Amino acid sequence: MGCTKTVVVAGASGFIGTYLRRRFQEDGWTVRTIGRKGTGSSAAVWADDAGMARVLNGAGLVVNLAGRSVSCRYNRRNKTIIMDSRVATTQALGRAIAQCPEPPSTWLNASTGTIYRDARDRPQPETDGELGSGFSVDVAKAWEAALAAATTPATRKIPLRIAIVLGRGGGALAPFANLARLGLGGHMGDGRQKFSWIHVEDLYRSIRFLHMRTDVTGPVNVASPDVVSNREMMRLVRRAYCARFGLPTPAWFLRAGAVLIRTETELVLKSRWVQPQKLLDAGFVYSQPELGRALLQIAKGRE
Repeated sequence: MGCTKTVVVAGASGFIGTYLRRRFQEDGWTVRTIGRKGTGSSAAVWADDAGMARVLNGAGLVVNLAGRSVSCRYNRRNKTIIMDSRVATTQALGRAIAQCPEPPSTWLNASTGTIYRDARDRPQPETDGELGSGFSVDVAKAWEAALAAATTPATRKIPLRIAIVLGRGGGALAPFANLARLGLGGHMGDGRQKFSWIHVEDLYRSIRFLHMRTDVTGPVNVASPDVVSNREMMRLVRRAYCARFGLPTPAWFLRAGAVLIRTETELVLKSRWVQPQKLLDAGFVYSQPELGRALLQIAKGRE
């Protein structure tokens, strides 16, 4: 099996990947990367299976984050790019790992908590969470199917159903913070939709945790247990950024605005109630379990 202190981060150029690379290095890991041509210092590129196999061989852990941003209009072209950027890269990793004489012991592949239905009645744990429908869910299912289809018998494979990631300098928080600063930080739609989230540091820590916990298998929900409504989330955002008031945004206005800024209202109107049951049952301890406190720390410039 590969060395436990070497990690390969695939799709490492974004906010989450940059954070993970830094934290692994701070904790004494050797970090190798896989990415697109022209993205700088990647040790291997997606089009080169043999090169990826060399980078992966002897590593203890591979974390795949590759995927085009979903913050865009879901037209035919963007749908194809979003789907292919997840499925094709996962398939490529599977081919490369199969070529390794010393394959990684753990492969953690990004997925999304959006795979579950719009849930306002009960939380959605891994055991009996109900999958939803629509394009975003189709992407998540195809992403996880590509991971499951990879023939890597010596490598444990886990899809990470990641909630909305928050952290300083990136992630999904910036648009909410900007709205609050402009006085538009009220609830969105009816404000009752659930908001599932994870601090980027706890995403990193959960990755380390799952690598060590070889008894955990199957999909894992990576989210804080502190799920709040959109109304409460925006109240906490206003508090963190010292916004005295926030005008609410009705659903019809969001739909019109989404067309103008070329995104989808699903990103804020879908109710995500992701229950991290496997992490809780395994004894994972969160460094940022409460949304209010996490937002205050991010707003003050601390991780």
